Amino acid sequence: MKLLFYGINFAPELTGIGKYTGEMAQWLAHAGHEVRVITAPPYYPAWKVGDGHSASAYRTESWQGVRVMRTPLWVPEQPGGLKRLLHLASFTLSSLPVLCAQWRWKPDVVWVVEPPLMCAPAAAAFASLRGARSWLHIQDYEVDAAFDLGLIQGATLRRWVQRAERWLMRRFDRVSTISGRMADRARSKGVEPARVVHFPNWVDISGITPLAAPSAYRAELGLAPDAVVALYSGNMGNKQGLDILADVARLLQDEPRIQFVLGGNGSGRADLQARCAGLNNVRFLDLQPLERLNDWLGLADVHLLPQRADAADLVMPSKLTGMLASGRAVLATALSHTELCRVVEHDAVCGVVVPPENPVAMAHALRALASDPTRRATLGANGRRHAEAEMSQDVILRRFETQLRELVQPTGALHDRPAPS
Repeated sequence: MKLLFYGINFAPELTGIGKYTGEMAQWLAHAGHEVRVITAPPYYPAWKVGDGHSASAYRTESWQGVRVMRTPLWVPEQPGGLKRLLHLASFTLSSLPVLCAQWRWKPDVVWVVEPPLMCAPAAAAFASLRGARSWLHIQDYEVDAAFDLGLIQGATLRRWVQRAERWLMRRFDRVSTISGRMADRARSKGVEPARVVHFPNWVDISGITPLAAPSAYRAELGLAPDAVVALYSGNMGNKQGLDILADVARLLQDEPRIQFVLGGNGSGRADLQARCAGLNNVRFLDLQPLERLNDWLGLADVHLLPQRADAADLVMPSKLTGMLASGRAVLATALSHTELCRVVEHDAVCGVVVPPENPVAMAHALRALASDPTRRATLGANGRRHAEAEMSQDVILRRFETQLRELVQPTGALHDRPAPS
């Protein structure tokens, strides 16, 4: 098949959407498909274009058998509501000529990822005019999140934007997303149930495995042999609810054995560092190299997974897959009705969930886990088994490949194009 992937994030970004789109494109190219990608230069989560790349030039490169076409974009140093919209718009406009240039190539499927939803109208129109199938994949309900998190305000504006979103989503042959609750939300927005696909994030269970010996990071960081490491790893943005980590670390200052290691970059890091000023039990590191990912995740005795209450079921933290594969216990903040809570406490039975934005409850739970290594080991082993059974990269991407083939070669009414409305 000829597969065209369209989105602002791609490899070599190490976290979030870029990581998963890159791994998917690589897997499908190695499976024998012709894959092209329209994307931007890598900039996330540091919000700075990576070395060797340009924010102002069009470039085409070959990567892992994939043709990658990178387009200019504007990257703000401090992304906010309006700046973020302008940032996304810059990519949408600069990538449009590259999308049109694929007309002669004639892809079988045009696959676009949200965010940014701004790219979806052009992707849907191009696919329809060129006779290709269209697929919208939602990693993050950015419209709902923008309003619910207060990044954009206005009840009337919200009604108009959501109405446009609903209309647009119904233009696609398939709409997929990464959790069951998020799939329910797609159906609630008017997408026909037969067109909604659950396409979860995955993990390379052979690349991330439980460590048989202490992580090399322990010695490098000068951690005591009996230290219990509470690790946060990933993007430090405004949807993670990271403020709670500073509060929890402050509450546990009298427990020197519990050490917090916070690794990653993002727009919220500076504020989090300021909140942790003077705390001797907190260390900050940058996002670590991919080749050290297994040692990095294995540094944790407890993985920390905070989430804001108002982000419930708008996003499903992609970092959870690596946590489970590493065989370490998880401490998450989530409401009881959310899918994150269901996965951690019921499906995988891999950790403890406390209410969001409640540092006292989180500190109490972390103290209990720190004092009970047997329980931590049991929860970690449970998470590893769940990752092997439900989150294997090969299993999920083989299923996706089959769904792509069925979309390109329909066998019945299920695969008919969306009806005009």
